[in-house]
Amino acid sequence: MTTTSPPIAIIGAGVLGLCAAFELSRRGHGVRVIDPGGANASSVAAGMIAPAMEAAIDQVTPEQAALFRAGRDLWPAFAQAAGVALNARPAEWRGPQAEVLAERMGALGFAARRDDDTLVTDEDLQIEPEQALQALRSTMGAAVVKGEVLRLEPTASGWRLNLDGMTLEASAVVLATGAGPAIPGVTPEIRRLVDLIQPIKGQIGRLRSRPVAHVVRGPGAYVAPMEAGAVVGATMQPGRRDLEPDPASSRRLLEAAERVLGQPLDAAEVEWRAGVRGASPDGMPLAGAVPDAQGMFLALAPRRNGWLLGPLVAEVVADAIEGRASSHAAALDPRRF
Repeated sequence: MTTTSPPIAIIGAGVLGLCAAFELSRRGHGVRVIDPGGANASSVAAGMIAPAMEAAIDQVTPEQAALFRAGRDLWPAFAQAAGVALNARPAEWRGPQAEVLAERMGALGFAARRDDDTLVTDEDLQIEPEQALQALRSTMGAAVVKGEVLRLEPTASGWRLNLDGMTLEASAVVLATGAGPAIPGVTPEIRRLVDLIQPIKGQIGRLRSRPVAHVVRGPGAYVAPMEAGAVVGATMQPGRRDLEPDPASSRRLLEAAERVLGQPLDAAEVEWRAGVRGASPDGMPLAGAVPDAQGMFLALAPRRNGWLLGPLVAEVVADAIEGRASSHAAALDPRRF
């Protein structure tokens, strides 16, 4: 395949934007990633590729569970190609609801095993968000440009991106702008879809110690290992866009994590962070073409499953740009709303 000229512009450098850029690049397309800088919700995460646990906890439909599984199944080859470290560790639920969660997993086709009040599955994986973001950025090299897109303008051959002090021409545009507002110049349909996205503030704590060897979940909290330390999470506060960690939420999370682990954690060891994710009305991403905007594509609103669904969203978007029929396109089609 020949390199596209002018390139495809991906606006946003979170998990969905970088996954889409990597997928397009390895298919031979020229890409340009516009990174606005600032806080990135993709780094404020535990990096769980967790179809089984997330499907059971959120009581998703069988169709959504199948998408979660498909997203997980794309990760081994994707991670190897992108240089992302992928960890295959058990995921454990401790405490009440173990039996209920086991029944839900079984009904959705996920394997798990019970031991009294403990439920364990080997279906889930984990990445390190910061390592994964850096690996994906490294594959893009000089194609990543720092800047904020101030306005979009249609042209005869695609789109013009007006940045502060710079103008870029693009054959197509992928909006991967998280929970941010619509960019001036987008079509009314894109603005309508962006306005449907609900911001959700999520808070997570970084522990210097590593009290677990694999992901441990329970009522109100989870603790997940990292190469250095662990993370304690996580809150989900719909409608919030502020990035200041909330002391009351921190205290509740830490107390819930202590109950799950059955041991105390040192509050002085925890660095609290917050990020804002976007969620569509059905909790699944908006991925694919927009009907009233030639050459405009969306990669938005994965709720808390951005890392799980990153390669799948990238595949759907790349297929749409190439005019291919993707097997998962209908489920993520922005036109479903």
